[in-house]
Amino acid sequence: MKALNRFFLTEKNMMIAIVLSAIVIFLLSFPSLEHTDWLLLLDNLFLVFFLIEAIVKIRELGFKSYIKDGWNRFDFFLVIVSLPAFLVWLEELGFAFHVPEIFTNIIVLRLFRLLRIFRALDFIPHMSKMMSGVVRALKASTLVILVLFIFNVILAIFSCHLFGPYAPEHFDNPLNAAYTVFQMFTVEGWYEIPALIEENSDSAGMAVLARIYFVLVVLLGGVFGMSLANAIFVDEMTADNNEELEVKIDELHAEIRELKNLLKK
Repeated sequence: MKALNRFFLTEKNMMIAIVLSAIVIFLLSFPSLEHTDWLLLLDNLFLVFFLIEAIVKIRELGFKSYIKDGWNRFDFFLVIVSLPAFLVWLEELGFAFHVPEIFTNIIVLRLFRLLRIFRALDFIPHMSKMMSGVVRALKASTLVILVLFIFNVILAIFSCHLFGPYAPEHFDNPLNAAYTVFQMFTVEGWYEIPALIEENSDSAGMAVLARIYFVLVVLLGGVFGMSLANAIFVDEMTADNNEELEVKIDELHAEIRELKNLLKK
């Protein structure tokens, strides 16, 4: 029993199981392999394996201590939402019980187990430092992202009224237009839309307006806005390195001052 507990409490063992489980789910995503018996068997055995892991950890640590850990809460949630797929599989094997139809409709929830692969992040050196940098960068980028979102919405409404009749597949409603405008922010195929409007419009003025309008959209939203957001994000991500460099420079300055004082004496 102690050997079993030790096995399930060893993170490397669990990480190997998570990777193997992800490979099985990946293979089951191929239509030709979706109903392969041995893959379905492996998939459900892994679910049982992770359920046993949760039980062992709860018994060993106590439920309160177990649930305090963020990864444990995450794992427990994923196991629970994956159980319907296991019950459906048992019913298909001929076990004498009936699974409510709602469970058959949420069998896709087993795919949530793929998220456990994120536990591999714990094995990456300096991961906590990197994640703190990501959080800091997201906070710093919030204002720029909000401004880009508002700008996107405003442009989407303008685009609907200006170009909806000439390119309804792109500007028939604000949601569709917002997606098209965001696509322009990424500078992806934006030049095709003015050409489409020119083709569907009999007015030379409308064609010129479309070119000027979308060039400004790409410049302001794509070149300036997205570049600014990216620059702020990268700057905050590398802030830790800059802080270390600043500390070393301050230490160097202090040593130089001490050396100067010694030389004066």
